[in-house]
Order: sequence, then structure tokens, then C-alpha cells
Amino acid sequence: MTLPRNAVIALLTGATLLLSACQHDGTEFLFSSPVTPGSAGPVRANKHMVAVGHPLAAEAGREMLRKGGAAIDAAIAAEMVLNLVEPQSSGIGGGAFLVHYATKTGAIDTYDGREVAPKSANPYMFLDGSGSPLKWGDASVGGLGVGVPGLLRMLELAHKEHGRLPWRDLFQPAITLANTGFPISKRLARQIASAEHLSEGPVAASYFFENDGSSKKAGTNLINRDLADTLNRVANEGADAFYTGDIASAIAAAVTRSPIRPTVLTVSDIESYTAKKRPPVCLPYRVWLICGMGPPSSGGLTTLQILGLLRAYDLAKIDVESDDGAVRALHLLGEASRLAFADRNVYIADPDFVPVPSSGLLDPEYLSLRSREINPKKALGKRPPGMPGPAASNHPAIPDDLGGIKGLSTTHLSIIDSEGNAVSMTATIERTFGSRLMVRGFLLNNELTDFNFRPNAGGGPVANRAEPNKRPRSSMSPMLVFDGDGRVVMAIGSPGGSRIIGYVAKTLIAALDWKMNIQKAIDLPNVVNRNGPLEIEKGSRFEALIPALEKLGHTVRPLTASSGLNGIIVTKDGFEGGSDKRREGVALGD
Repeated sequence: MTLPRNAVIALLTGATLLLSACQHDGTEFLFSSPVTPGSAGPVRANKHMVAVGHPLAAEAGREMLRKGGAAIDAAIAAEMVLNLVEPQSSGIGGGAFLVHYATKTGAIDTYDGREVAPKSANPYMFLDGSGSPLKWGDASVGGLGVGVPGLLRMLELAHKEHGRLPWRDLFQPAITLANTGFPISKRLARQIASAEHLSEGPVAASYFFENDGSSKKAGTNLINRDLADTLNRVANEGADAFYTGDIASAIAAAVTRSPIRPTVLTVSDIESYTAKKRPPVCLPYRVWLICGMGPPSSGGLTTLQILGLLRAYDLAKIDVESDDGAVRALHLLGEASRLAFADRNVYIADPDFVPVPSSGLLDPEYLSLRSREINPKKALGKRPPGMPGPAASNHPAIPDDLGGIKGLSTTHLSIIDSEGNAVSMTATIERTFGSRLMVRGFLLNNELTDFNFRPNAGGGPVANRAEPNKRPRSSMSPMLVFDGDGRVVMAIGSPGGSRIIGYVAKTLIAALDWKMNIQKAIDLPNVVNRNGPLEIEKGSRFEALIPALEKLGHTVRPLTASSGLNGIIVTKDGFEGGSDKRREGVALGD
């Protein structure tokens, strides 16, 4: 579903009173984005920009832009290379959400390439013989967690609508690299060495490990001719080459014959996969409009709720560089996140299966009422969900299966081309190396473990329980920011499991309210609250603030999981790109 430019402008115009009440001190929509002396500044360009999770993928994306390609062309080329060089995070064996802006029409399109449960799925599939939920780490390995991959169908749909270069040309950088090889990065080498069960699959074992059983080291040239063949076929025959025939049969066989937790996935399940266009979710924030992906992703709604709950506070006047200001900012952000996650955990799931009160969750009056529940001087602990609309009573309140080791994979890319078309896309195979099942050169996801393992609560079915042909809830949060004329001025997103929402919300606030350049906004220490402890990035300057936060009533825990933010800001002089130093991405532009 498309949101046209006139709707973008209307949303901002209709929010005039709300925005003025927020007392924002700026009237300009394009960023000036100063660089703080002594800090690592953003990458600057005046023609186009890519910010991607690996240097080789960024180069592939920029190559397409230099050839006259659109943002979606660059995104496809970059993602295919990411499948090769960052196999632990994303690829054609997984799924993605994509938010697209088209300059000529002003249309905002959001594409759902989320994985789908096979027809054999059922609400009780993640319970053990005694009726207790399986451990997430156990359920994520093998066939049980594999959903039908959605990435290629989604990218093909978006390319047909917005691409400029031929489909087959977009695969050539990845095919060439797969045939000639690439050096294993230090990060990939560490993750191969530490990945449980990866060496137990014969295909993955021969690819990631030496003959003596040791993991391949950083710098080793890794060749993947199986993936080159798969990509070559998709390049020449389209996504049908993946979803039908022998590739689909190989995927089904790998899942049903898995040595660990096999399950029934059929060729028919794969052939019937459909990528979908969903309605974008948007919210006016200060003088901007921020849009993201709606359900089955919870990322867009929850990120927007956090921002909506904070509109009543003039964050721009808080000096986050001072200890007192940072304590206040972290407290407000944590309490807003707590309320937003309380709603997320109950109401958001696949909208094709349950009524999701999306409009109610972003309703200004509802957000205003919920915002009053924030005590600026005291943390109020775990919060119950609100009542955003009539559908609220249909969902029982339950503890969410957030887990403690999710989010080690996933990737995000942000791209803006020379015409101003923009892509913000987050792609994933869930856990690092997904299910550990490797087929035709790519790894299969374990996305079905994003369903709630407890299917019932409070005498009723849980919204995000497993069901046949259902898409599990996600936290991926690809976002675009627009000015008052409906022009895109920022693209941002991150990997990180359910913590993605916190990473993205922090970065948006840092850029929009605190006027940080994109690299500094990304570098700002992460803070997350998923309606539980306040998580503060370990080793960051915010750790010194823990005693003050505890005095406010917060239970604080160190945050050791890393973000992988990639973002672009449009300035008066062109583009500024930033990439997360916590991983290995880069921003490149001309």
C-alpha cells in the first residue's frame, strides 16, 4: 500500500498545533548537521549515498548507483553481496522489510518479505513433551524454526515497481565475488568459531571449517560456487528459480530431513509464498513526519510510540552531553520505551490473522494519555498495556518471549540515489547463522522462533502464536524521515533483535532533537528498555550514570549486544552517511 506525497504533507499540516505545543526551536527541515571537533564525522557526498553493513556490499551498491541505477537497484546488489560476505546475518534464505520513497510521485511504499510458517505449523509446536516452552537456543537450531524465505519475492516486487537497471545485472557483483572468493573478516571469523552446532551440518561444516575441524580464520579466502550458481539462476530466471524446481525441493528436503528437530516443509509451501505491500505507519514528530513498517513488524509502531510519548517533553533543551542531562534523557527514554513495549508485547502480530489496533496505538489522544503515566522523577517498574482501541480487549496480557541471545544476526542498509529515491531495508535470518542448515550456498532462517512459544494466556489465544501460513512478529525497524514538503531527509535502521527498536529510537532522537550528525547519533551509547530492566551499553560513558539512574528507581543491566545502525541524512549541501563502529559497515558516496 502506498502513502502519497499529499498525504504526507497533510499529516504534517494537520499536526501544526501539536508540533507547536512541543516548543521545537527549529523551523528548517534540512539538517545542518555540524561535526563536533575531535569526533569522527560522517561521510559526505553530493550525488548519492549508501550505508551498508559490509564494505564489499557498500561498494556493490555504489556501483549500481554509478551505473545510473535507482536506490532499489543498489539495495538488491548490496544485499546479494551481504548474503555472501555476512552469511551469519541475512540472505536469500531469510526475509526482510523494506520502506521505499519515490521522488517523482512522493509515494511511500512498504514491502513485507517476512518469512511464513508452513502449513504443518501449529500453536503448540514450541512446547516440549510436558507442555513447557522449549529453550529458544534449542528451538532455533534445525528444521523446527525454519519459515518459508521471503527476501527474493519481496525484492523482485519492489524492483518491478521502482527499479531502473535490469534484474540480472544486480546479481553480478555477488556472483563474481562468490566465484573468486573474499577474505573472511575478523567479525565473521569470531562468529564462526563461537557458533554452536554450525559444524554439525555437513554442508556448513565443509564451508566454514577446515578439514581438521578448526574454524576458518580471518583473512582466509572463502569461495562459494554453490551460491554463485544459485544467484546466477535467479538473475536469469527471476525469483521463480528459487521458489520452484530443484532449489525449492532442496530447501524442503533440508528442513524435513534435518538431523535436529526436523519438521514438515513442502515444495507447495515454498511455491505459494507471496510478498506483500503493507500500509506504512507514520507519525508527526516535531517538524518531521517519520514513517516505518507496519505489522507484522512491531518495529515501526513501537518506535513511533516511543517518539509520540516523548513529544510532550522538549528534549532539544536537554544537554545529553552533561551527566544531569543524560540521566534525565535516559530516564525519559527508558520510561517511554517501557510503555511502548507493554503495548507491543500484547497487541502486535500478523494482521492477516489478528486485528492489530495500529491507528489506536498512534492516536494522538491515546499517546497523550499514556505519556501522562511517565513520572519525570521516578521509574515506575513493569507496566501493563494500555487500551488503544476496541481490538485491545481481544488480546490477553502475557509476558513476551524476548529471550537473551537473539539479535546477533540481521543487517540494515540505507540508500538514497541521485534523484532522491530512498530505501531503508532491514534483512535477517534471525539467529547468527540462522537454523545452521545450509542449502545451495545459503543458510536457512530460524524466524519461526519469533512466535510466542506460549500459545495461550489469560484464557485466550496469544496474538503472536504460531499458526499455518502466519508471519511471526518482528522488531525490524527500517525508517524514513520526511520534511514539511514531503521530501525524505533521513533513512535509518539497525539489526539487534527486539533491541532494534531502542537503537533506532535513540538515533532518531539524537539526530532530530539533539542535532547530532548521523555518525555521532549512531555512536551515542545505546539504551534499551523492553518493559523490564533499563539496559545501558557496557563500556560506554553512560555506565557512570548507573547510580543516579538507580536512585530514580531503575533496575539497570549492562547491554552487551551490539547495534549495527546504518543511516543517511540529507543536508543543505548533499548527503551525510554513517555506519555503526560496533560492527563492520561503511557509508560510501559520490
